[in-house]
Amino acid sequence: MSVTTASTDDTLADGRREEALLRGVDLSKAFGPTPALERASLAVRAGEVVAVMGPSGSGKSTLLHCLAGIIAPDAGAVHYAGADIGAMSDMERSALRRTEFGFVFQFGQLVPELTCLENVTLPLRLAGVGRRDADKTAREWLARLEVSDVAARRPGDVSGGQGQRVAVARALVAGPRVVFADEPTGALDSLNGERVMSLLVAAAKDTGAAVVLVTHEARVAAYSDREVIVRDGKTRDVP
Repeated sequence: MSVTTASTDDTLADGRREEALLRGVDLSKAFGPTPALERASLAVRAGEVVAVMGPSGSGKSTLLHCLAGIIAPDAGAVHYAGADIGAMSDMERSALRRTEFGFVFQFGQLVPELTCLENVTLPLRLAGVGRRDADKTAREWLARLEVSDVAARRPGDVSGGQGQRVAVARALVAGPRVVFADEPTGALDSLNGERVMSLLVAAAKDTGAAVVLVTHEARVAAYSDREVIVRDGKTRDVP
């Protein structure tokens, strides 16, 4: 498969231009003497599902963490809805991740002491939503992700596939504009992985959320609108 150098140009296939919702430009990041990113760039439009692919150690998770404002790049800039994330305070970046961004990780990272319902309500409760309204919205999302029956259970008492669907519900419950999914099916068998991806992408499309999907699996990347390859810290679009 041929590749071309990644571009942050916002021209669509039909020639129209659409401003990127999230954009990382010339991002570089090193951990000690080891470079993880070297002038990597990525633009994501509202409602778009972008798969970030590459081998282990290529820098794809570091790219996701920079785009989400979890870590700061050594060079380059990340803009979200026109605002420079790097210029924000720690409090502003935390608020952004709480209200505008949703996260799904490989192992779910649900809070083990809380029930599945309480895990899903957590973003709403942190945003000041009352318990009754938060519970109602969370139950709707658990139903949408086909895991209503595990609402009262704790994460340690559900299967991996069920737990990951609960994690997807938690990521989407507050209505984020961007969902960051880092190897969301990496700990699942193929059947559960396919179901999680199908439900995640369908829910994101219904709500208009963009998805930045880190994966090394072609079958997972197939759910995306566009693929970007990360290799040796550099990005390339797949035409």
